[in-house]
Amino acid sequence: MGNETSIANGGKRGKIGQRVAYAFGNLGQSAFYNALSTYFIVYVTSCLFSGVEKGVAAKLIGIITSLVVIIRIAEIFIDPLLGNIVDNTSTKWGRFRPWQFLGGLVSSLLLILIYTGMFGLVNVNTTCFIVLFVICFIVLDVFYSLRDISYWGMIPALSSDSHERSTYTALGSFTGSIGYNGITVVVIPIVTYFSWVFTGSHTESQSGWTSFGIIVALLGILTAWSVAFGTKESESALRSKAQKNGGPLQAFKALFQNDQLLWVALSYLLYAIANVATTGVLIFLFKFVLDNQAAYSVTGIIALVAGLVMAPLYPILNKRIPRRYLYIGGMISMIAGYILLGIFANNMIMVFVALVLFYVPGTLIQMTAILSLTDSIEYGQLKNGKRNEAVTLSVRPMLDKIGGAMSNGIVGFIAIAAGMTGDATAADMTAANINTFKTCAFYVPLALIVLGLLVFMFKVKISEKMHDEIVKELEAKLASGEIEDEGADAPAEVAGSGVAGSAAGSASGSGSAA
Repeated sequence: MGNETSIANGGKRGKIGQRVAYAFGNLGQSAFYNALSTYFIVYVTSCLFSGVEKGVAAKLIGIITSLVVIIRIAEIFIDPLLGNIVDNTSTKWGRFRPWQFLGGLVSSLLLILIYTGMFGLVNVNTTCFIVLFVICFIVLDVFYSLRDISYWGMIPALSSDSHERSTYTALGSFTGSIGYNGITVVVIPIVTYFSWVFTGSHTESQSGWTSFGIIVALLGILTAWSVAFGTKESESALRSKAQKNGGPLQAFKALFQNDQLLWVALSYLLYAIANVATTGVLIFLFKFVLDNQAAYSVTGIIALVAGLVMAPLYPILNKRIPRRYLYIGGMISMIAGYILLGIFANNMIMVFVALVLFYVPGTLIQMTAILSLTDSIEYGQLKNGKRNEAVTLSVRPMLDKIGGAMSNGIVGFIAIAAGMTGDATAADMTAANINTFKTCAFYVPLALIVLGLLVFMFKVKISEKMHDEIVKELEAKLASGEIEDEGADAPAEVAGSGVAGSAAGSASGSGSAA
């Protein structure tokens, strides 16, 4: 009895340790993403070309922001290929952990490089800088993608139980909220402090932004290695009996045949574009409209507190409220927030009220999307006979990147079109400048949120109950021998049967969301 109790306690401690290690990973990963998708462009527009003549600087800002958008949109096609690489990885460490180690290390080192202006090359030869920047940014984005895809792709490898998956997702979202929104809180203090240390001035400087990049990069390495060394992949019956993952063509085919994955992805994409388009330019709201840049840190506090409260609350709410309604309620809250931001952009108090409505539902929406995408793995396995874990879950980071690319483009467009570059101030803004800002930051994203809500309400059918039925049907087929080990010709038998078949019919056919 004593030995059994000791083993049970050890197993429990190991499980808790694995959860902590996994959760810690997204702290640095989300901080990294925010530094790359939001604040890098802020750095580009405000500081990177400060030593260059204003007209030339505006042209270079346009080039850089355009290149970032093009590179990130190109990765729409690259991320599933990277997911396929992860799915076909076979090492003694497992499928996902090696990419946490390598992805975290390489992407962090390259983040430091781009936050130095290629070690000052920008001030020496702008042509060489542009060429090297493109190469560096592409490699950085690829290795960050490998880290991100392997992180979320690991969830079905840690558990096949929907509730346990929601626990890991909640933990990752909890720490992710701290990392992402924590950067919003500390970015201005860090940049201004290190600018003062190195230049004696409290204004933004190259040295301040470089210091910021180094801090984020170190956090990125530590947290990625936490997952690499602190977790262990399990081998369930469904995973061990899954077919070989195949090549890239099979991976893309599996994605486009999974109609529920596509509808969830479309709804989340519309949300992601709206979300980052707004958060990417909120600093401009405080700097150029409200004329109070110091108050911008409160935005990060609101987002941070919202994430800290809602992430651990999600599993509790989900026990009583189906996640479908959590998603719908979250989107409605964002709609209300956008309306207030559009009407009361010049009122500080109403802006903060609107930001509460905007940030609080973010966790509900993101976690529901992640869990729905995760559960679509078994849906696709039942429907098509293929189990593609990392490829399926590469969809969410791919969608975030599309949103990030759109954010970069919007930030760069507003900065140039509204004169919000260099040493411009709120006093320089005209009514036309502010209307341009409000249209891009609030009105267009509002339309996207409404469209995303309609897609989810009328096209997304997968739920907790449906997933449980799918798993039971898969297990029954496994027990009866309908699903063979490593390569049964099962798709024709299961594609139109049971839960998956009926869901596909209700979702208007596979691939229609594309």
